[in-house]
Amino acid sequence: MTPPPPAPAYLHANALVLGESGLLLRGPSGAGKSMLTLQLLADWRARGAFAALVGDDRISLEARHGRLIARPHPSIRGMIEARGLGVLRVDHEPACVLRAVVDLLALEESPERFPDEGDSRTELSGVILPRMVENAARVGAAMRISSYIQNLATN
Repeated sequence: MTPPPPAPAYLHANALVLGESGLLLRGPSGAGKSMLTLQLLADWRARGAFAALVGDDRISLEARHGRLIARPHPSIRGMIEARGLGVLRVDHEPACVLRAVVDLLALEESPERFPDEGDSRTELSGVILPRMVENAARVGAAMRISSYIQNLATN
């Protein structure tokens, strides 16, 4: 008899799809993951590009064939918390293939002006992904992340 697959482990992060790229936003509680997610979704949709939430707050990761698949926690699928508004229901995708990771800093921290080359990648579940570091509270954070994702898509 084949044993059942292990229960998924959940990471404190958000996952979303921008165009054809799955993106994982990680960071400490209060770093602005949910508001930045909502801003990115609104920006991409406003210019007619596909954008969808995969999950807010708790994301499971599964490595398959050299790719990393992100899925939402089933109890909060299709929901995102917006501080000051509460929990919102939004259109969502059941899963995505991650193409990049954005690590959000605590609100009082700033990213390095010229990050080390070694900081431009991260490994999750045995899969290496491009990585950037950002502060969600900085003016232009959503624009810098969008530019980063678009640059990855063209390379």
